[in-house]
Amino acid sequence: MKKFFSDFKEFAMKGNILDMAVGVIIGGAFGKIVTSFVNDIISPLIGLLTGAVSLDKLSVTLKEAVMEGEEVVKEALVLNYGAFIQSIIDFLIIALSIFIVLRLIMNAQKKLEALKKKEEEEAEEEEEETELSVLKEIKDMLSKDSDNAE
Repeated sequence: MKKFFSDFKEFAMKGNILDMAVGVIIGGAFGKIVTSFVNDIISPLIGLLTGAVSLDKLSVTLKEAVMEGEEVVKEALVLNYGAFIQSIIDFLIIALSIFIVLRLIMNAQKKLEALKKKEEEEAEEEEEETELSVLKEIKDMLSKDSDNAE
């Protein structure tokens, strides 16, 4: 049993698991922000354009409720297309935000890789120049020695 708990602790404390947990928490908070943005800003604007009070209230009643006096015997069958549209807008905003963040990260990585490659090429050039200069010095020394020997 101790082995099980120690294995679980090792698994749970790995960096990737902790990073993922932080990502899930931040993602949940971001989802709330986007939902609020859609519900409180975008939906009223769309509602204003469509003439509806609120986007999520847009619906079509497919079958009226069956009433017996003031008591509802059978609920109405309602197609809530406004809530569906609102969910699509939520998704599109989240997808766009993730795309923008990932694109920024990928561009930064490309620039970093290009910078590293450039530094490596410069280091290789310096190394080649150093080797070449040493070989030239040796050649000069040998030519001086051969001139002195004559």
